Amino acid sequence: MSLTFYLDKGASLGPEAPCLTLDGTSLSYGEVVELSHAVARALRRSGVEPGDKVGILSANDPTAFSCVFGIARAGAVWCPINPRNAAGENAELLDLFDCSALIFQPAFDELVTAIVPELPKLTTLVRLGDGADDGGDLAQAFDSWLDAARDDPCAEAMQPEDVVALVGTGGTTGRPKGVMLTDRNIEAMSAITLMSYPFEGRPVYLAQAPLTHAAGVLCFPILARGGEVVIMAKPDIGRFLELIERHRVTHTFLPPTLIYMVLGHAALDSTDLSSLQCFWYGAAPISAARLAEALDRIGPMAQLFGQSEAPMMISTMSPAEHRLPDGSINTARLSSAGRPSPLVTVAILDRQGLPVPRGERGEICVRGSLVMVGYYRNPEATAEASAHGWHHTGDIGFLDEDGYLYIVDRAKDMVITGGFNVYSAEVEQALMAHDAVRDCAVIGLPDEKWGERVAAVIQLRPDTAIDVDELIAFVKQRIGSVKAPKQVEIWADLPRSTVGKVLKTEIRLTLAGRQRNHRSLPERRKESAS
Repeated sequence: MSLTFYLDKGASLGPEAPCLTLDGTSLSYGEVVELSHAVARALRRSGVEPGDKVGILSANDPTAFSCVFGIARAGAVWCPINPRNAAGENAELLDLFDCSALIFQPAFDELVTAIVPELPKLTTLVRLGDGADDGGDLAQAFDSWLDAARDDPCAEAMQPEDVVALVGTGGTTGRPKGVMLTDRNIEAMSAITLMSYPFEGRPVYLAQAPLTHAAGVLCFPILARGGEVVIMAKPDIGRFLELIERHRVTHTFLPPTLIYMVLGHAALDSTDLSSLQCFWYGAAPISAARLAEALDRIGPMAQLFGQSEAPMMISTMSPAEHRLPDGSINTARLSSAGRPSPLVTVAILDRQGLPVPRGERGEICVRGSLVMVGYYRNPEATAEASAHGWHHTGDIGFLDEDGYLYIVDRAKDMVITGGFNVYSAEVEQALMAHDAVRDCAVIGLPDEKWGERVAAVIQLRPDTAIDVDELIAFVKQRIGSVKAPKQVEIWADLPRSTVGKVLKTEIRLTLAGRQRNHRSLPERRKESAS
């Protein structure tokens, strides 16, 4: 089964049905199938062979997402490149993945121009856009690139264990890794989705979150049922609510940060949300109190828990599981991550790889066809993640007597902010690049808006000073705004162990105590910089 299966299955249920919709204009299933064949032919003519890596750098866009299926038809590997990343990070990923082709939107001309000289393996550049001559000197124009291969043959040759996607992720060292996902991994994820959540009739799925992340992977089971994917090019909560009502949306996904924004929007209570069957949330911790509010004001909320290495569906909690038999909210269950999914085995293991008793805490480890085959060109990290015959998530949790999974902590140095994973070592490296910084420590702190916010404590070099806002801007230039700290404090020294190791536990306790005193961020910044 190839990624094209989901598209072709949906087309078999009606090629004229809307498939991908943006701003009221739809590509039908038949049109997306035809476009995917054209992309596959053009890739082959450009020298892309089965197993080669092809990146897509784009905001949410129907044509760009159609190219995913063209990449699959050519037997190549889809590499989603996050448009929110800084140029250097995307250059590093494209190099790590050995990408030989990149399809990108005109909005990223400047970024592509900056990174191409560093990427000699990148031999094919294709610029999306209307018209035959919009590629310029930078890249081939999409339309003319397709036209040149119009009469070429293209055969599909994919096997269930073939790698179909390389997904970038950080690591405990801050260096990116490439998660290798196969057809079988996506098939398992899709099967779990379809058996774990309500689907009545043809679904209409609203994608506001980036298609490079969870929102994109969720499209595959939707397409297999002949559903329509309504795409939002950029986040807009008012527009999001409007589109649910206009398109009679049945399924959607948002991380908690954006759900909080939905709850705070003036139009929520006057919007008709009766079409919703399943409003997925995940990718970050959610406040149980805000979830209860969402159940009352939005409706059928549904949790999913996963990671790039085991996409989306390690555990699930359907809308019905959020409520008691009498229809009232099951408040005790709102802090859980649901039950381990069908087709996935979950164990809570100690450091020796042995199961702990039910109810005790340990590392959440999983087995099954959902789990990746490994990290690209990184056998050491693969071996570490698969120790003792289990995939180690890096999350700490426990299973209760009813089999519900609770996540109580996460990988030591990871912060989940606004649904994005941020690794503290990477942020620390960016901070340390500033001449005034002698040492630093980065942690995550609870945040009502972002789930967690990136917080940094800085020790300056002797006889130096720095403006906090300038330092944050310095980091943004290197690793992007998502990963830059939202809170910075300057301390005379950092707490350390007897061997000189920075004690992040003490830093976290200090900052959490100050947070409870609820002084504003501007006040903390002013106080710290003085």
